[in-house]
Amino acid sequence: MRRIPGFAGIAAVSFVLLYAPIVTLVVYSFNAGDSIALWEGLSLRWFAAAWANEQVQEATVRSLVVAASASAIATAVSTMAALGTTRTAPFPGSMAIYALINQPLMVPEIVTAVALLIVFAMIKISTGYSGLGYLIAAHAAFCVPFAYLPIRARLEGMDLSYEVAAADLYATPWQTFRRITLPLLSPGIVAGAMLAFVISLDDVVITEFVKSAGQDTLPTYMLGQLRRAVTPEVNAISTALLAVTVVLLSAFFVLNRQRR
Repeated sequence: MRRIPGFAGIAAVSFVLLYAPIVTLVVYSFNAGDSIALWEGLSLRWFAAAWANEQVQEATVRSLVVAASASAIATAVSTMAALGTTRTAPFPGSMAIYALINQPLMVPEIVTAVALLIVFAMIKISTGYSGLGYLIAAHAAFCVPFAYLPIRARLEGMDLSYEVAAADLYATPWQTFRRITLPLLSPGIVAGAMLAFVISLDDVVITEFVKSAGQDTLPTYMLGQLRRAVTPEVNAISTALLAVTVVLLSAFFVLNRQRR
């Protein structure tokens, strides 16, 4: 495809359109002035302001709690689902189960958010509970396919001979899983957990629909600030969130490369 006339130019334009706004945001997060469009010198004042902002602190802690909890649940569920769909003989309906697990990837996120809002609203009315549990459950459900895909890919690439040898040596299924399958599967599990963590940490749509009053995560806090007044403090928060996302995604790709 690189030999097609105009391909390189279109690719270059696409990358510029994609990354130029992000680079601009990062640069202006170091702006010394109050304007988001007028450069007034280099400064870390907005990073310091964001660090000292109690609302940002609360939203950050809440985001980390939700993302860590949701990714842990999603990874555990995805590991069991991957084992159930790869370490068994083919059975009728296996492709339907695979499609069902990956359904959140295909359905528009707004549809998932509205569906979760309706279900959780009924539960809130009947139980009276309105804590973070709904947000964690919603994020976990949405993150399952993101954790499932790398774990399943790891299982499909593993050599079955080790597990067969363990069974020949009279190891129980649990011993085989704990001593053979789990250690070999761990890079896929870690990669799936990191990907689920990033997806949960960055989510806005589902969070906006499911959260109760006073449960802003960092992305929804930023969205609320943009509706009021935009300052370089939002740029600084965005830059920090971008840095965390890039680090985690880089680690995810490194783990996937090691798997190959």
